[in-house]
Amino acid sequence: MKLNVSILALFMIPLALNAQNKVSLKKDSKLPIINVAINNKPFTSFFFPDTLDKPVLYPISAPDGKMITRGFPLMPKLGDATDHPHHIGLWLNYENVNGLDFWNNSFAIPADKKALYGSIKMTGQPQFKSGNEGSLSYQANWVNSKNEILLNEATSFVFTEQLNTWIIDRTTTLTAQQLVKFTDAKDGFLGLRVAHELQLPTKETKKFTDANGIVTTIVSTNDSIANGNYLNSNGIQGEAVWSKKANWCLLYGKMGSDTISIAIIDHPSNIGYPSNWHARGYGLFAINPLGEKIFTNGKAERNLSLEKGKSVTFKYRIVIASNKKRLTNEVIEQLQTRFSKL
Repeated sequence: MKLNVSILALFMIPLALNAQNKVSLKKDSKLPIINVAINNKPFTSFFFPDTLDKPVLYPISAPDGKMITRGFPLMPKLGDATDHPHHIGLWLNYENVNGLDFWNNSFAIPADKKALYGSIKMTGQPQFKSGNEGSLSYQANWVNSKNEILLNEATSFVFTEQLNTWIIDRTTTLTAQQLVKFTDAKDGFLGLRVAHELQLPTKETKKFTDANGIVTTIVSTNDSIANGNYLNSNGIQGEAVWSKKANWCLLYGKMGSDTISIAIIDHPSNIGYPSNWHARGYGLFAINPLGEKIFTNGKAERNLSLEKGKSVTFKYRIVIASNKKRLTNEVIEQLQTRFSKL
């Protein structure tokens, strides 16, 4: 991964942020980083270099300053798993778009395999604003290896503090530039890769194969650091949340003396609501509204087609909290109700 150390050093630094703004955003003068802070404390950074195959929010911190995202591959931390190098921060893409795999693309894909993968390339510069809430928007193209455009992406983020939690609201509209087919697949759609502490403890080594036959081995976590747990809106816990439909899903665990809680909330306007969850114990926390076949053992299937010029919109809320106890269902449901009205 060819990233200059000086770039990485600027992540999460709220340089000369205006203390009068509750949520402050500031772009580095030379580098493709926009830092976001709440109450002058680092929250996240929008990172969009040409060296990545998608723009991401990375890293992400909780209100107490704990970094809730995995460091690898950009800023490896002691104990980081080194699987799935395409799992960086918070992102949105999909495994099968006109046969191209956008999800699994990364610097680790061999050159002779790159034509099987797609990339998301920014167009122009992001627009952003500080204030009582912060906002950031950008345009991008989903392209193949020949730089031919399949989709135009228009994404907006809104950053707020509500009910003692920090919130990211993401709205993404995808507009077809040709006939586009999202073929039912496992790997999608909104993804977050979390810190080692928030992984679920497991003693079983597992192997996962992507759409192009590349196998990734997930080594068991035999240490006492991984202590996370999932809980969804239907009361299902642990790794059993994988594949299940739910309005929201919560991941929580101890980091230092605090309990970190991360909730992802689906929006009722989204396709397939409530969605299936692609939430794995090894640290991938994802929601996939377009992949029903594998989640239902073939009992259902969803294939989405967009004619040229047609669009589809997805909305997600990511809630992050730090406290002595996990985020309660009542608070999540309050935030869900508010989000459903947006």
